[in-house]
Amino acid sequence: MALITERVKLLLDPEYTLNCDINPLISCGNVMASWQASLLGFPNPLLGVAGLVAPIAVGVALLAGARFDRWFWWTFLTGVTGAFVFVHWLFEQAVYQIGALCPWCMLVWLMVIPMFWVLLIWALKGDVLTSNAAVQRLAGAVWPFTWVIVLANLVAIAVAILVQFPTLLGLLLG
Repeated sequence: MALITERVKLLLDPEYTLNCDINPLISCGNVMASWQASLLGFPNPLLGVAGLVAPIAVGVALLAGARFDRWFWWTFLTGVTGAFVFVHWLFEQAVYQIGALCPWCMLVWLMVIPMFWVLLIWALKGDVLTSNAAVQRLAGAVWPFTWVIVLANLVAIAVAILVQFPTLLGLLLG
């Protein structure tokens, strides 16, 4: 919500300094000023707020004992996969095209990436995505190590950021 508020303030006053403009490399303002920040014609943070409500609602429903049919999990995984692809596209755009990192965007990356991998492998090991026993066994064997896949994905992003912005650590630590 804070990012939406900041976006509105920036729209009202183009000279407004966002609370997440830390330096030239860590800057929501630089990212928000790009066309990529409104890919579908409205600010991307609206997608984030709307898109992250669904996993919260599903989680609460599961805690309350809800059980969902396969079609629901297919639909939910399709949405999470879309979010996964979108945050990777946004990462690529931020790092290689815009040349700035938005802290709020990176927080969304940190939520979507684990959600995707955990949901995908869980769905593959159960009877959600496939009835193929070999795929289910493989996913079941991988399941305890899902965190390694998540970590590898996040480390790859971190390394790409540090390679692209070699002065970033100095700016943050100095």
